[in-house]
Amino acid sequence: MAENRLHQKRLWRITNNERRFILLVGDILTAGIAMVFALYFWAMKDLWLKFSWQFLKDRPPDWYYFLPVIWIFLLIELYDVRHANRRPDTIKGIALTAAISTILYMLVFFISEPNSLPRRGVAGFIVAASILTLLWRLLYIKIFTAPVFLRRVLIIGAGRAGSTLAEMIQKLNPLPFSLVGFIDDDPKKIGKKIAGLPVLGKSTDLIELIQKEQVSDLIFSITREMQPSLNSAILSAEEQGIEVTTMPAVYEEHFGRVPVTLLADDWVLRSFVDRSHASGSYELLKRLLDVFSAIIGLMILILLYPFIALLIILDDGFPVIFKQVRVGKNGRNFNLLKFRSMSRNAELDGIARFAVENDERVTKVGKFLRKSHLDELPQFINVIRGDISMVGPRAERPELIEKLQKEVPFYRARLFVKPGATGWAQINYRYASNVEETAVKLEHDLYYIMHRNILLDLIILFRTVGAFVGFHGL
Repeated sequence: MAENRLHQKRLWRITNNERRFILLVGDILTAGIAMVFALYFWAMKDLWLKFSWQFLKDRPPDWYYFLPVIWIFLLIELYDVRHANRRPDTIKGIALTAAISTILYMLVFFISEPNSLPRRGVAGFIVAASILTLLWRLLYIKIFTAPVFLRRVLIIGAGRAGSTLAEMIQKLNPLPFSLVGFIDDDPKKIGKKIAGLPVLGKSTDLIELIQKEQVSDLIFSITREMQPSLNSAILSAEEQGIEVTTMPAVYEEHFGRVPVTLLADDWVLRSFVDRSHASGSYELLKRLLDVFSAIIGLMILILLYPFIALLIILDDGFPVIFKQVRVGKNGRNFNLLKFRSMSRNAELDGIARFAVENDERVTKVGKFLRKSHLDELPQFINVIRGDISMVGPRAERPELIEKLQKEVPFYRARLFVKPGATGWAQINYRYASNVEETAVKLEHDLYYIMHRNILLDLIILFRTVGAFVGFHGL
């Protein structure tokens, strides 16, 4: 009976990849329906053709039928299951997609010949796609965050790593899975509660507990040497179809970070080095993306430079451009370029300090430049030079790196790749003003290095544009 209940429970288990597929299918259907609505709305204006095959052949240009593809591409951030499961993130993501779609169309509209673009058809699609996608995504959240679809998870190991993970998971809303409790071979922990969860038994009780608690997944969270009995029990559980994952993998999946404070000292050699290598094709595509983005950025820089320079000079005098030595890939130093946003005497004592939110050293104009990210525009010159990439860890000062690598585990590992004008840490975390916050940003940086690909780079650039449009300081 217990095995039947366990088997039935596992039938409802939906992995993150399956959730992304469900989201994609739903988005394709809603975008397709939005296209039909938009065409019908457009055709209502045409008294002769109406909504007919002749209208579909004669009126919409060929590119119009690619609008659903562009729409789905702009929704790319919402294929991160963490964001897709949250209503505020979903509403914000769809609103941002609609805003960027409108801005892109307006840019094309103003450089095109008069009356050459279907304003009614495009407006109809953006409105219909926004409403239908929002309704579909809210329905998805209602259904697929229900308890019946939550995995039941048992953590193996109630030590620091396991308890820290449990505490962090329980703070998420909605919960990604249901935590049943721990198993641990320390007799002093049996029967006690750790991180609000019971320690249900030891390794020899594992199979019995899986059946009793209808467990679908195990998270292995032991950093010390493992008992042979536990190894045997885990293998038996896998043979029954139980999914076994490690603490670092779960941490990365649900927080987009690497748990640097919970890893063994040899983690860099055992895991990071192999996973940090990227293919030659990715490096080529990334460089092409850098050059293409930098050319667009330099055009914007040329247009805005006179106005920004004048504001800086009137506010705090010269210089307009601020040069500072930063550390690049493999520890190579270079001069990073930015519009000056701090006062000229920001570091009279010569001591390097963290940049913080609401920094008193920032000028009046500098506050606006930072909030709008316009101070970053000269970095496109660094991108063209090859000093930095568009996406990567933040380029830091040599003095701070020397200090931080002594206090933050694995800090120097972020120098395996080029720094970036924007990055995974910048879009997911605020300014780091102390060592503890720097460690959190490092966790994001290492996650990016291990998981980087063109799709992730595009997501980061897309979210950076969203922050720029919304004037949200990174």
